[in-house]
Amino acid sequence: MPRRSTSSSTGRSTGNSTASTGPRNRTPQAVRIRRRSFGDFVKAFFAFVALLVLVVGVPGALAVLIGWPLPHGVPSLDWLQREITVTTFLHILTVIVWLAWAQFTACVLVEVKAALSGVGVPGRIPGGGPSQLLARQLVAALLLVGATAASLTPGLSQLGHSLEGNQKPTVAAAQATPGIFAQQQEQAASTAAALAEQASHAQADAGSTAKQHGDTKYYRIQPPEGRHHDSLWEIAQRHLGDGRRYKEIYELNKDRVQPDGSRLSEASLIRPGWIMEMPGDAHGGELVETPDAHAAPGVQQQIHDYAKSGGHAQGGHAQGDHAQGGDQAQGGGHGGNQVSVPHQRPAPDGGQQHTAPAASSSGVFASAFGLPQALIGAPLLAAGLLGALGRRRRQALWQSALGAVGGRRGMEPPMPTGDAADAQDALLVGADPDGVRLLDRSLRGLAAQLAGESRALPTVYAAWLSNGDLHLQLAQPAGKPPAPWQLGQDQTFWMLARSDAERYEDVDTAAPYPGLVSLGTMDDSRLLLNLESVPGIVSLSGREADRAAVFASVAAELATNGWSDRMTITLVGFGEDLTPLAPNRLRHLDGIDDLVETMEAETRQRRGALGAAGHDSVLTGRTGPAQHTRWAPHLVLLAAQPSAEDAVKLAELASDASRLGIGYLVGTETGDLPGAAWEMEVTSEGKLLAPLLGLELDAQMLPLATQRAVVELFVEADPEREPEGPVPTPPFLVDISEQGRPAVYARLVGPYEIIGLGTPDGDRSALLHEALALLLLHREGVHPRVLSSALWPRGVTEDVRDALLERLADWLGADPDGSPRLSADATGRLVLAKSVVSDLDVLRSLYHEATQGKGVDSRAVRGRLLTDALVLVRGPLLADRPEGRYRWLTHEIVDAQLPLLVADIGLALSAFHLEKDRAEKAIEALGAALNSAPADERLWNELLRATHATGDAERLQTLAADLVNRSGPRGLPPRTEALLDELLPSWRSGVAAVG
Repeated sequence: MPRRSTSSSTGRSTGNSTASTGPRNRTPQAVRIRRRSFGDFVKAFFAFVALLVLVVGVPGALAVLIGWPLPHGVPSLDWLQREITVTTFLHILTVIVWLAWAQFTACVLVEVKAALSGVGVPGRIPGGGPSQLLARQLVAALLLVGATAASLTPGLSQLGHSLEGNQKPTVAAAQATPGIFAQQQEQAASTAAALAEQASHAQADAGSTAKQHGDTKYYRIQPPEGRHHDSLWEIAQRHLGDGRRYKEIYELNKDRVQPDGSRLSEASLIRPGWIMEMPGDAHGGELVETPDAHAAPGVQQQIHDYAKSGGHAQGGHAQGDHAQGGDQAQGGGHGGNQVSVPHQRPAPDGGQQHTAPAASSSGVFASAFGLPQALIGAPLLAAGLLGALGRRRRQALWQSALGAVGGRRGMEPPMPTGDAADAQDALLVGADPDGVRLLDRSLRGLAAQLAGESRALPTVYAAWLSNGDLHLQLAQPAGKPPAPWQLGQDQTFWMLARSDAERYEDVDTAAPYPGLVSLGTMDDSRLLLNLESVPGIVSLSGREADRAAVFASVAAELATNGWSDRMTITLVGFGEDLTPLAPNRLRHLDGIDDLVETMEAETRQRRGALGAAGHDSVLTGRTGPAQHTRWAPHLVLLAAQPSAEDAVKLAELASDASRLGIGYLVGTETGDLPGAAWEMEVTSEGKLLAPLLGLELDAQMLPLATQRAVVELFVEADPEREPEGPVPTPPFLVDISEQGRPAVYARLVGPYEIIGLGTPDGDRSALLHEALALLLLHREGVHPRVLSSALWPRGVTEDVRDALLERLADWLGADPDGSPRLSADATGRLVLAKSVVSDLDVLRSLYHEATQGKGVDSRAVRGRLLTDALVLVRGPLLADRPEGRYRWLTHEIVDAQLPLLVADIGLALSAFHLEKDRAEKAIEALGAALNSAPADERLWNELLRATHATGDAERLQTLAADLVNRSGPRGLPPRTEALLDELLPSWRSGVAAVG
């Protein structure tokens, strides 16, 4: 695709000699001025002549040559019966010309007004697409030599885009838009850039004057909140009062070296942690003046170093942009294999959405808040990892409860610390489970519809997620898609709007495209490549560390994604430590020889199976009757450079791989790999380039440090891992004596109630209650960004979050000694004071004290503590929570912990009573526990024993019949059935008689 090329420079910018002595007095660097050429004046002259002819000459000629075409009075009815003469026809044409002139004149006036007033994007004249475009170009050329050209810059950025139709902007800008209009768009972008440079010079002069009267100010780019990302436009809006002044910030900081070693080369590509020098009239609490004693020492040093790089205007250009020829942009010789960018629909809120740029492996992958940006900027990967981690922890809890793993009776999983805790917070902030759910349901729903119409699944090369809409790029046209799917920009795109996707329900069909995996983002579109459909090998070149980060991201997402059923992922040359993420999917091979031998056998097997089943590809097999048991994909990720001989063998295996459901992603140092259908390169700046496919993405990467932290979370949650050290205690133990009465008491087990606080403001009460519940369930502390992501899944600005926290702190108040009940710990996480307690805290403390504290040595104390604990159970967690809120509970395991804890309490109290032959008391305790944990097999088995202890055989037979009815068609669990055989050998005949 055509791209704007930028030169690279190895020279380093040198700051002003006075900069090192004090940034406050640094002389602002001049902005380079583009001199107006003779050609500019010629264009302006002809534009003036054209406007004069069209606006003044046309009506003058009409008035002189033809005159007024309309009748001077009200015509009579016989006028309709008159013969149409040449004069009548000329009058009709004259009216049409007058209307066209009026429309064009209106367009000129609108464009001139926008240029002179600085409103940015002019208003649209109805039906004036070509006329308004012509007027805009003429006015722009006329004002190109004037001082007012600056105000035209936003409007000119739209040159080359249609003003009519459905108003869908393209995903990429002029340098990244494939198609026949690329040359016109590039010319328009060059014109806009020239005007912007002059505008920036004028604005920079004004800013330089302002800075002479005050201190130099800096702004640090903030990390994303959920899926809301900082942008220069929003920074200018907040601190300069006008978002259109983002060009000033861009010109002040362009090409200067940032703390992570990269440079600002595009106004839309900024990274968290970067420092921006601001114009002198900038204002707002987030700005930092240098030197600033309140900033962290590391930030002070970064700002100090950045201030000394003020001579950036003298040299140093953006690096990393690669100029590509137009022939390459159109796919080279690959024709139908090209992956192109779909047209986008406007964002639902009409605003701008921003995608976090992927961090490069050479940079700092943790933001200033300590959370890995690589996970925050990968919502689908984060959602898959978070879901898999939750399932792993639940499995560990259940196995612990059933005695499969001893020593973890407290039902408390290990608490992550350090990098693992930061990785867990990043997963919570970045995860987009709704996006995964919609993608999965949309693909399965499409497969079910096509199967119902007896149509085969089309081959899909890629999927694009753009503003919530899903675009499938097909290998070839496949006819009209089933509703509500629609044809996209051409016959090879099927598109599903988010509003239509939300109407899909879960269907019992196989995942049609399990090989889709995220590679990166372009603007606000995310690309998922279907590895199993590629007609050959996908090669990835670049530095070894950068390739490894991309391979790790691909492997982790394939292993945990939510839009596939079964698959095999073979890792060669890397990833042995990744297998804990999904032991059933991931397997590691030591070398290429083992891989070739394995894949030769599997290729033969799949070819034979397809032939025997009468299918031409795995896609047709996935919609058949054996869809759930066959045709799972096998994806091979080979990070090491294969030898020439091995490369030829892999090319032969991959020649027919797409039909068999096998995909190959192979790393290479040179970029030259035999049999490579698609070639990609990852750069040190975190870009993923595919010139022959017309792609330039912000790569999705999982760097080594973040990868290790994520794996640590899964290893700690391994159900088969033997416990180490003492039994984990609850994260917060309450003083259960009379002296430990809390100041604030919240009931979470059952309906949500708060005792000790007044009722907050009605408009914000729900948010405050939800925030307090989240903090109460995480006594170890909650990262502020995790809190904001939980309360506002669609994103929120930092000032709104901080305002809520201030209200929450005011609502909770302070203890008698003056210490606030809401504060931040040393890591910046929000923690509650010990005087704020929930019934869940009390429940855990009572059980811990009964089984590991005073109750161990005193039977009476143990019975009293267990009875008190069971009384606290009033139902499920947050039983009356409103619909649509508390959706973050889906990421928690407390819904599994609470029933198991209640069951443990019921079992312990039952055993306490049975020791003294109080069977009825034991049955009462078990019944109370079953109200909150009705599916716990241990409670039912103990209830059978307690009922047997009463000596009432008929009562035991009735209970057995009840259990059989509850078990449904699956029957009783084996342990329960064996227990009944021991306690009541005749239970089967008795159940049949009752039935």
